Amino acid sequence: MDWQREWKPLALIVVVFLAVYHLPVGIPRFDNAIQEALELVRWYAREHVLLCLIPAFFIAGAIAVFVSQASVLKYLGAGANKVLAYGVASVSGTVLAVCSCTVLPLFAGIYRMGAGLGPAAAFLYAGPAINVLAIVLTARVLGAEMGIARAVAAIAFSVVIGLAMHWIYRKEEREKQLAQAAQPQEESSRPLWQNALFFGAMIGILVFANWGGGEGGGFWSLVAVYRWWLTGLFALLLGIMLMFWFGLPKGQVLLAGAPPLLLALFFPGQPTLAFIAGVIGLSLLLSRREDENGTWFKESWDFAKQILPLLLLGVLVAGLLLGRPGQEGLIPSEWVSRAVGANSLGANFFASLVGAFMYFATLTEIPILQGLIGNGMHKGPALALLLAGPALSLPNMLVIRSLIGTQKTVIFVTLVVVMATISGLLYGTFF
Repeated sequence: MDWQREWKPLALIVVVFLAVYHLPVGIPRFDNAIQEALELVRWYAREHVLLCLIPAFFIAGAIAVFVSQASVLKYLGAGANKVLAYGVASVSGTVLAVCSCTVLPLFAGIYRMGAGLGPAAAFLYAGPAINVLAIVLTARVLGAEMGIARAVAAIAFSVVIGLAMHWIYRKEEREKQLAQAAQPQEESSRPLWQNALFFGAMIGILVFANWGGGEGGGFWSLVAVYRWWLTGLFALLLGIMLMFWFGLPKGQVLLAGAPPLLLALFFPGQPTLAFIAGVIGLSLLLSRREDENGTWFKESWDFAKQILPLLLLGVLVAGLLLGRPGQEGLIPSEWVSRAVGANSLGANFFASLVGAFMYFATLTEIPILQGLIGNGMHKGPALALLLAGPALSLPNMLVIRSLIGTQKTVIFVTLVVVMATISGLLYGTFF
């Protein structure tokens, strides 16, 4: 037996065995943390996999197939105009009302197509951080100054983080730019306006299927009331485009659209059923083809295989450690409340770090912050958590690592946490 080779598997087996042998089963906090982890991952599967991630996977797959690499390089490539590239990336969140997990397939799509690390990192932060609805609700619930500070800081963050990532890896980006310049420039087979409307329809489905903010009246509540009608309208437009622009047989598209329509009519109180039927119909329609539409499904499926297992694992671990909003995991919530009661450097860093590892679904950070502020949280750490929390999470980090590597992930997370800490400290000092 060659123990120089076998000691690592043996050590792993021993560690796992000791961990299982000494599991604190029966201790209330541990048992509750297990329950919270399972509750959180079940909630995530029900609320986010179907309505958020599946549309995002289809969008990411479509980016890989229908968007020409020349277009990506022109607007987001390593050699693209900096003002244009970072401008596009930094305001993306105003359109994409997504969480830190839903943005990942989209990030993977543009990065795989050749987007520079800087613009891609700016997009990765901006997607979940600069959600116009979240900014409005932050101002309404937590005060106008908090809403303005969040909006301004988040836009600035995305640009600064992107520029910092580009500068740190400038040699690698320069080599990528030279390699991209030598590649033949292939244009899209469809006009830009057709592709824009096609992606607009899919983004519309993603945004309105997950629309929140139904409380308090006003325009946002009105949209929430009719969100499924709007989702259905965008789905109808997508079907029309697939028939007339993408060459799918009209009979097959109509056949795939019939079950969602019937379920929507007979079960109006359960719109998710119609949504699932639509996804299944589109998948069956695309997966059997050998043309670019079949490649679209294959790319989407590849993204799902790579990303979804890591996300579910990350959500499970996050639930185990921190619990669900309003509930506790292994880490007592009173520790968090006690640590962020002042506007110190440590309090802001702690809020940024905890926010970075917690999972926040879109808009849930606002009521959580409202409760923490009511329990004594200072406004500085509150802003720090708002800037780090929605953009990062443990599942988010696991997937980013699989896409860009451990070192780049650590640097990206460090930049977010450090900048959130400094911003919270400055905000708490002056306000």
